[in-house]
Amino acid sequence: MQRVPDTPAAGVILMTVAMLIAPFMDLFAKLLTETVSPGQAALGRFVAQTAILLPMVVGFGQWCRPGRLHALAGVLLGTALLAINAALQVMPIANALAIFFAEPLILTLLSAFILGEGIGWRRLSAVLAGLVGVLVVLRPNIDAFGIAAAYPLVTAFCFACYLIITRVMTRRGGKLALQFWTGVFAMLTLAVAGLVGTPLGIAGITLGPMGWYEAGLMLAMGVTAGVSHQLLVHAFARAEAGALAPLQYLEILSGTLIGLFVFGDFPDALTWTGTAIIVAAGIYVFQRERTLARQGGTA
Repeated sequence: MQRVPDTPAAGVILMTVAMLIAPFMDLFAKLLTETVSPGQAALGRFVAQTAILLPMVVGFGQWCRPGRLHALAGVLLGTALLAINAALQVMPIANALAIFFAEPLILTLLSAFILGEGIGWRRLSAVLAGLVGVLVVLRPNIDAFGIAAAYPLVTAFCFACYLIITRVMTRRGGKLALQFWTGVFAMLTLAVAGLVGTPLGIAGITLGPMGWYEAGLMLAMGVTAGVSHQLLVHAFARAEAGALAPLQYLEILSGTLIGLFVFGDFPDALTWTGTAIIVAAGIYVFQRERTLARQGGTA
C-alpha cells in the first residue's frame, strides 16, 4: 500500500519555495540571451546540471544504463528549453510564463489520448476555456513580439510530452537518474544543433565565445534547476499532488516581480485577463482530478 503523506504543511512549504525560485532560471536565461544564442544558453544550463548531478547519481547508487525513453525525454526537454529561451530573448518573463502555463491543460488532453486516461465533459470544458485564455494572452503578444510569442506554447507541448514519459519511467528507476540522463540527452541534442547551426548561421542555435559572466549565469541556471527539482520531489513525497498542483501558479507571481524589478516589465490588462482564465481553468482541472481520484470517476 502506498504511504499516505503525513507532513502536508512541509510539502506546501517546499512547493512554495520551489515555485518562487524557479523563475530565476528564466531571469538567468534572459540575461544570457543578451550575449549568447538561446540554444547556447540552454546548452550551458544542461552542462552545468549534468556536472552537478553526476556525483549525486553515483553517490546515491542510482546509476543505470540509459534507454530510448531517456533519449526521447532529453530531446523534448532540450527543445522545450530552447523554445522558452528564444521567447525570453524578446518577451517579458511574466508574459512567457502565462502562455507556458497552458501546459497542464495540454497534459490533460495528451494523457487522455496517449495514456487512455478518462476525461469528462467538465474537465474538457475547463481545458477549452483555458485554451481560450491562452489565445487572449497570445493576441497582443504576437502583435508586440512576433512569432516568438508562440514559442512558450512549443515549450508547453514538449514539457507535457516529457511529463507523460516520466510517468512511465519513474516506475522503472530512480528520479535522480531520470533527471541526470534526461539532462545528458538534452545537452547532446543542443550540442549537435549548435554544431550544425553555427556554420549555417542559424541565429537561435549558434555557438560562440563567452566569458566568466556567461559561465556564471549558466552555472546559476544549473544549480537553480537542480534545487527546484529536488524541492518538488520532496514536496510531492510529503503532500498530495492535488493540494500542491495549484501552487505552481505562484511561479507567475514570482516571475512578474522579477521582471518588474530587474527589467521594469509589467503585463498589460489583457495579458492579466488571459492569465486569470488560464489559472482558473488549471486549478479547476486539478481539483476535479483530485475529486475523481477519490470517487473513481471520469467526469
